[in-house]
Formats: sequence, structure tokens, C-alpha cells
Amino acid sequence: MIVDCAVYRDGRRTDGPKDLSDALAEARAEGGFVWLGLHEPSESEFEHVSREFGLHPLAVEDALHAHQRPKLEVYDDSLFLVFKPVVYEPESDAVSSGEVMVFLGDAFVVTVRHGEGSPLTAVRRRLEDEPELLAKGPTAVLYAIADATVDHYLEVSTELVTDLEELEAEVFSPDGGGSRNTASRIYRFKRQVLEFRRATGPLAPPMTRLADTGAPGSGVPFVDERARPFFRDVSDHLTRVNESVEALDRLVSDVLSAHLAQMSVRQNDDMRKISAWAAMAAVPTMIAGIYGMNFDHMPELHWVWSYPAVIGVMAALEVLLYRLFKRRGWL
Repeated sequence: MIVDCAVYRDGRRTDGPKDLSDALAEARAEGGFVWLGLHEPSESEFEHVSREFGLHPLAVEDALHAHQRPKLEVYDDSLFLVFKPVVYEPESDAVSSGEVMVFLGDAFVVTVRHGEGSPLTAVRRRLEDEPELLAKGPTAVLYAIADATVDHYLEVSTELVTDLEELEAEVFSPDGGGSRNTASRIYRFKRQVLEFRRATGPLAPPMTRLADTGAPGSGVPFVDERARPFFRDVSDHLTRVNESVEALDRLVSDVLSAHLAQMSVRQNDDMRKISAWAAMAAVPTMIAGIYGMNFDHMPELHWVWSYPAVIGVMAALEVLLYRLFKRRGWL
């Protein structure tokens, strides 16, 4: 469905024609542009939009079906960019991602949103409060969307770093992360980092291309070359995010390895304790087994003090073994 549609002239919103083709013609004639926002449009709804704005059918197909990686495609009459905004849910410590598709032309911007976590409402409000920036045209809208998306990546990255510190504290606590849920929590966190990485990693090449500082005329069509420094700033922030994601992925792998090593050490300690107690139980069992055999001629068999003597020997051996195992750290 259409969320918002407006014509902007000199950085200010105007009441343009209701018909899309008339709005686009008016914007081109007066040096403005049309910004159309849609949320999960159906095929029939988007067919009219694509026809009026001359959108490429391959890009239209991607926008309708979503589930795209961040990318930048250049067509004859427009650009097509895909962003994956992410949302951090504090209640479940989970990261989820949506999708924002941007069609950029000479006098129009069409944004298609899938899922939650889109920054578009805030972006439009921010731009309408800054008419001098909005006066730069469709390029300003593209920059604002990219900047808002990457800035939110930084916030999510900070939240994930906090979660990782909590995991580290749990694993390296005195009980060594003995909870059965520790390993599953580490694995779930690794899945969140992977989800985050899928959103941030593929966006780097498009941002680098938009920020390209090559020779004049080598930039991306429909994007004002004077905006390159702004996209370079976004690209720098994205690089910081990707470096943070790489560090998170390495650290969570190290935390998982440390947890598994601690579990292995704990199991070895348990096995040593079991072995020590089994050895202590074997001594009286052996002595009792020997004296329980049906022989007529055995040492001290008819001696009155045989029973207490054997019990005393057993107790002395048990104490000796206990002190020996205790000294070696087995008990």
C-alpha cells in the first residue's frame, strides 16, 4: 500500500497532483521531485507505479519478492538500491532485519519497505525539517536513508557488544558457566551476529561505489557528484560497523571454545573424583572378597581379633588413599 506520496520543490513539500504521471511531469517541469513510499505492495498495486515511473522489470521483481542482499543496480532510467535495516529487541536479545528498496531517478524517489525496523518515517520527517538538504533532490533522500540505516547499525553493534560482555562474564564466572543454557545462549548469539553480518557486509561495495572519488564523470548516474563526501562519511561509518561485526564474530567463537574447554576440564575433574572413590571402594571389597572365600586354612582364620584387625587395616588403607588423592587434587 502507499504510505506517503509528495512533491517537493525547493526543499519544501507541496500539494501536487493526485495522479502519479501528472505529479512526475510537474516535478520535472519545476525542478522538483516526487517521493513515493510504499509498504509491502502487492503485484497489482506496484504495476501501476512501475509503469508510471518506468522502473526496470528485474528491479520491480526484486522489490516485490524481497529477500534480497544489499546491492546497487544501475539501469537506463533509474538506480535500484537495497538496504537491510536491523532492529534489536532488548526483551529477547534478538536481531531482526527488514528491507528497504530505493528506486532513484532524475525527478523521483520510490521507496518500498518490507518488514519492520524501517527508518523511512523518521528520515522523511528529518528531511522535511531541513529544507536546505531536501533541496538537493533525490540524492539527498538516498543519502539520508543510507545515513539513518548505518547509524542504526552502530547502535545495534553497541547493544551486541554489551550482550557479549554479559556472556563472557557468565562463562568466566567462578562456576565456569555451568548452566546447561550457556552453550545454547552462545550459539543463539552467534546466529544474531550472523544475521547482522548479512545486513552490513554486502552494503560496503555499494557505499564505496557511491563514495567513489575517481575522475569527474565516473560517478553513479542520478547521484549528484557533490554528494560524494557525504556518502564517503557513511562508508566510513559502515567500515567501523563491519570491523565491529568481525570482532564480535571472532570473540564469540573464542567464548564458545573457552566454554567447551571448561566443560571438558570439569568432566575430567569429575572422572578423576569418580576414579578416586572407586579405588577407595575397591580396597575393602578386595579384602572382604578374600576373607569371604571358603578355605579351611587361612592366616589368622580362627584368631579372635581377626575381624577388628581386618576392619582396622581397611580403615587405615582408606585414610591413606584419601590423603593421597586429596594431595594430588583428585578429591
